[in-house]
Amino acid sequence: MARVARVSDFLGLTRSTVGVLFMVILVGMGERMAERFLPIYLLALGGGALSIGLLNGMDNLLSALYSFPGGYLSDRLGTKRSLLIFNIVAMCGFLVVIIFPAWQAVLLGAVLFISWSAISLPATMSLIAKVLPMNKRTMGVSMHSLVRRIPMALGPVLGGICIGIWGERDGVRAAFFAALLLSCLAIVLQQKLIEDELPKQPGDECPYVPEKNPLKLYRFMAPNLRRLLVSDILVRYCEQIPYSFVVVWCMKTISTPVSALQFGILTSIEMATAVLVYVPVAYLADKTTKKPFVVMTFVFFTLFPLTLLFCQSFNWLVLAFILRGFKEFGEPTRKALIMDLAPENCKAGMFGLYYLVRDVFVSIAAFGGAFLWLISPTTNFIVAFSFGVAGTLGFAFWGSDFPEVEFQDKSLNIGSN
Repeated sequence: MARVARVSDFLGLTRSTVGVLFMVILVGMGERMAERFLPIYLLALGGGALSIGLLNGMDNLLSALYSFPGGYLSDRLGTKRSLLIFNIVAMCGFLVVIIFPAWQAVLLGAVLFISWSAISLPATMSLIAKVLPMNKRTMGVSMHSLVRRIPMALGPVLGGICIGIWGERDGVRAAFFAALLLSCLAIVLQQKLIEDELPKQPGDECPYVPEKNPLKLYRFMAPNLRRLLVSDILVRYCEQIPYSFVVVWCMKTISTPVSALQFGILTSIEMATAVLVYVPVAYLADKTTKKPFVVMTFVFFTLFPLTLLFCQSFNWLVLAFILRGFKEFGEPTRKALIMDLAPENCKAGMFGLYYLVRDVFVSIAAFGGAFLWLISPTTNFIVAFSFGVAGTLGFAFWGSDFPEVEFQDKSLNIGSN
């Protein structure tokens, strides 16, 4: 038992974080079985390239619009209650896609389920920040990111098997049905394991009324966090311009296209690569400064679209997806850095605001990626690479991982004006 306790302490595991990790595995497994093949499903239902671009743009835009309400509800209701609401909303989206096999229904259902990760992330990060000390936050976030890769790795393989058995239309619908069942199980475990938490009320030791107005809350975002935000936006342009078309490139465009199952295997290779780097990087980042790890993850984001351009067969795509896995090198560190730079009494709200601003801008890139693809895949990938270079160099020269003391002090007045 003592050894288990030491391992749990090293990995930043508590009862509440374990409950969140179960939720991430179960909901994520169902989501990834179907979501990764949505571009192929849209084509099978009669949607074209623009419908794929619309789906990707919706994902980014809704991720942005949902992030701040997700943070606000977490600050207002507590993690346990807010996560219950978010899971039920996602399940309603799964039902829409299961019942109505039309590409318009996919877009409608996506409004409810495609941004589940975005709306639940502020609550999850806030819980980690509350139950773990600062020198364990990167490890806690890394465990969350590591566990997320389990469904990301296995989900597409299972989804590919469903498509292989029942075809592109019925196979994806079967995957959504599995997602619905897994989400039900996730709610049961989540509500049982996550400890009840009452949000702070006015008059507590650190008085704070959750801020409903993102413009007011933005004033309390420290300059170092704003610089990270700008660089992150540019790097996400690099990721999102080609994002929805990666599966199309691999299965439809290259000289030797891969099957759905092979694409699932490529995704599993990507996730396995990410899993291998999480814990050692988290340990080093908690012991040292975070900036170098964030810079390295921006570098890997930048190189992927350029590398993908030269991959025309499964064997070469394996190398590209290993590189893509390394883009997770410093992602948990970046999230932990956001929590470090955010005011102590509104971390969920500030985290949600960060993602609101970032993904509103990035949604433009997701929509634009479809038009760049229509010009040519090469144009799409090269433009994406250029944005990655700009974001990486910007943070390397001007980014910092030290909170400004005056902004931490000023944050005590949030909600009191």
